[in-house]
Amino acid sequence: MFENLTGRLSDAAKQLTGKGRLTESNIKDTLRQVRLALLEADVALPVVKTFIERIRERAMGEEVGKSLTPGQSLVKIIHAELVKILGSETVPLDLRAQPPVVIMLAGLQGAGKTTTAAKLAKRLIQKDKKKVMLVSVDVHRPAAILQLQTLAGEVGAMHCASSADEKPVEIVDRALDEARRSHADVLIVDTAGRLHVDEGMMQEVRAVHVRAAPHETLFIVDSMAGQDAVNSATAFDQNLPLTGVVLTKADGDAKGGVALSVREITGKPIRFMGVGEKTDALETFHPDRMASRILGMGDVLTLVEEIEQKVNKDQTEKLARKLKKGKGFDLSDLKAQLEQMMNMGGIASMLEKLPLPGNVNPAALQDQANEQKIRRQIAIINSMTPGERRFPKTINGSRKKRIANGAGQQIQDVNRLLKQHLQMEKMMKKVSKGGMKKFMRGMPGGGMPPGGLPPGFR
Repeated sequence: MFENLTGRLSDAAKQLTGKGRLTESNIKDTLRQVRLALLEADVALPVVKTFIERIRERAMGEEVGKSLTPGQSLVKIIHAELVKILGSETVPLDLRAQPPVVIMLAGLQGAGKTTTAAKLAKRLIQKDKKKVMLVSVDVHRPAAILQLQTLAGEVGAMHCASSADEKPVEIVDRALDEARRSHADVLIVDTAGRLHVDEGMMQEVRAVHVRAAPHETLFIVDSMAGQDAVNSATAFDQNLPLTGVVLTKADGDAKGGVALSVREITGKPIRFMGVGEKTDALETFHPDRMASRILGMGDVLTLVEEIEQKVNKDQTEKLARKLKKGKGFDLSDLKAQLEQMMNMGGIASMLEKLPLPGNVNPAALQDQANEQKIRRQIAIINSMTPGERRFPKTINGSRKKRIANGAGQQIQDVNRLLKQHLQMEKMMKKVSKGGMKKFMRGMPGGGMPPGGLPPGFR
């Protein structure tokens, strides 16, 4: 989401680091670059002015002047002010209330409320072990009601039926009654939206809020909406007692200004970010980690948390044991690794959280291993017999042709996959001989990931 902003700000930061002395001139030049980067990212003008002024005050003071590394000190100030503008600290959902705890979602049509309702339900069911019920009061769009019903089934949540000929407040009354009788811990209310803010929608959403008496009222905003998102956030904030914000479509080509603007203008914490279409693609919003990501410093902590949650530990340990015994890394193992990567949101999602060296182009790496290519590679392996997967060297010309036809790919694609497997097999042999720790130390940048290595690789 912050690709352009990250590029501009990290360039400005690189020019400062290593400087033995900062002058008023180069501070001014850096702040000009930061201002341009924020404006290009669609950050609201009042927010940009406040942000730049805060940095200038701290930079011109003794904080930087007396530092032994003034360049790095200024980068730290920019980072600290980014954290402040993003909300300073992570604010979890408050579920400490008499069940069913009502969470109401509000926002414009197309912002992603219905999908967010399902993602939130899945998160509460899996992480917090809550019994969740979903209900839609969007009587203007019967398709939205049907969509929520389908998604509820997918994520394992209960669903309170509703129809277009009912009044939203009556649906809320019935949903509250059903939730109590079903002993639901949480009731998520998906409200109606419009393409733009109007009085009719606001009256309806206020009436639903009064009747539902939600413990949390979350404003759902499209990250790609730009300045329109700021205007709608202001309108909803004036009409509803919002308790938080959820940014959707943060995996798209959004400039990122919405995140900085909405938090500063509404004063409400950003709770989550939607980072994909899958129902588990919802990340907790950590202001400090996001600030690091914006400045090109990566977000390794979130990556490690994702690995712990999404990577199949049994599969990892099984592979580790297999390698330790000196058994080869076959194509079935490669397929398992590719599927794990897909489960992690693909290479793009992982690269976004890694602090890459300045000479590495993330876009080029993403292109080399994008999601579509991974899917094609899995299809090629699926087209092989169990024997071929176990003994890749037996795959001759005629077999390659059959495999390519079965996967709907070219023979060159099969050759590329086999070459990739060969390279990975050599790498895995190094791991099994010297241990993963030794292998990691030999990698560029060296060092171990936070929290150490998965069991079996130590």
